[in-house]
Amino acid sequence: MRHETVNESPGPRAAGDAGGAAASTEPAYLRIDNLWKAFGEFLALKDVSLRIGRGEFVCFLGPSGCGKTTLLRAIAGLDPQSRGTIHQDGRDISALPASRRDYGIVFQSYALFPNLTIERNVAFGLENARRPRAEIRARVAELLALVGLSDQARKYPAQLSGGQQQRVALARAIAISPGLLLLDEPLSALDAKVRIHLRHEIKELQRKLGVTTIMVTHDQEEALSMADRIVVMNHGVIEQVGTPVEIYRHPASLFVADFVGETNKFASRSDAGTVRLGRRTLSMARDDFADGEPLTVAIRPEDVLPQSAGEAASGPNRLAVVIDDMEFLGAFWRTHLSGGDLGDETLIANFSMNAVRRLNLERGASLTIEIPVERVLAFPGEA
Repeated sequence: MRHETVNESPGPRAAGDAGGAAASTEPAYLRIDNLWKAFGEFLALKDVSLRIGRGEFVCFLGPSGCGKTTLLRAIAGLDPQSRGTIHQDGRDISALPASRRDYGIVFQSYALFPNLTIERNVAFGLENARRPRAEIRARVAELLALVGLSDQARKYPAQLSGGQQQRVALARAIAISPGLLLLDEPLSALDAKVRIHLRHEIKELQRKLGVTTIMVTHDQEEALSMADRIVVMNHGVIEQVGTPVEIYRHPASLFVADFVGETNKFASRSDAGTVRLGRRTLSMARDDFADGEPLTVAIRPEDVLPQSAGEAASGPNRLAVVIDDMEFLGAFWRTHLSGGDLGDETLIANFSMNAVRRLNLERGASLTIEIPVERVLAFPGEA
C-alpha cells in the first residue's frame, strides 16, 4: 500500500498544501486541487487540495459542519464543487455526473431497497450494468459469503439487524468492483458494540479487496483505528493530514490537539524553550517561539506520569501535586490534581489501575508527577 509523505512540522499547514508531496513516482490515485464549494454566500470548502494513494484507507474527520461530507459529495459528483478540479486514476472527473464516476457509496442510512431481497439488493448495480445472469448469481454469492450473509440471501432488509443491513450496503457498493469506495458515516446509526465489531470487518474487507477508500466520520476513535491516514477538517479547510499516530502525537494546531483525544489546556508564554504551569516552568521540545509570545500549552491526561517516592528526584518537568478527586472509568482512573506546584491550576491525569494500586493513590494524597518534555505541546495564541 502506497503512502505519501506527510509534513510532520508542528506548525499548521495551509489548506491548499494539505496533501504533501508524493513519496514515489507513482501519481496519486485521487487528486483534488484548489476545491471550493459555496452554498449561496456560505463557503463550505475553501481551497482544499489533497492527494490519496491507490489502495489507501483515508478518513475525513471533523465536527459537524466542518466540510467533510461536502468534500465527499463533491468527489462523488452529488454536490459538484464551485471551483477546482478532481482527478481519479489520471482522469479528470471534475465535470462528470455522478453516474459516470467510478465509485461505490455507502450511506449512514443504508439506503437499501425494502421491497427487494438481500440478493436482489446486492445484484442491483450488476443488473443495471446488464451483466449476464450467471455472472450476477456468482458475484452475489461471492459477496454475501464475503460479508458473512450467505444464509440471509432470501430475506428482506427489515428482517435483518442494523449491522447486517450495513454489510448488505457494503456488498452492494463493491459489487461492480469500483475503483473508489466512499463511506458516509456508515457506523453512526449502530450501537457501540456493533460499531466496534463492524469497523474491524470493514477494515479487513478493505485490505482484502485493496480498494481505495474514503470514510467520513466525526468519531475520532473510528478514524484512529481504521485509517491509514486521517484528514482533519475544520470550517471548510484541512487542518492536518497524517497517519493516526502523527495526528495524535504531533498535532499541527490546537484544534487538532483538542479535537483528537483529550487535553489539558493552559495559557502561558514562551521563555527560552520553557513555559510556566502554576508555580513551575516546564521544558518543551519545541523551541521556535519568540520569548514572551502568548501560547496555549496542551498536555494529554495519559502523558501525566505518577512517580513513586524513589523516582521522585528533582528533574525537568517534575511537579509536587495533591490528588483532589478520582473517578473510576474501568480501564483507568481519571484523577484531578491541584495544589502544590500547580498553584491555582487543575490538571487531569489518567492513571492505570496498576499505577493506582502500586502507588496506593487515593483522594487527598500528595504525589509527584512527571510530564515528559516531548509531551508538552504548545501552540501560538492564548486558550
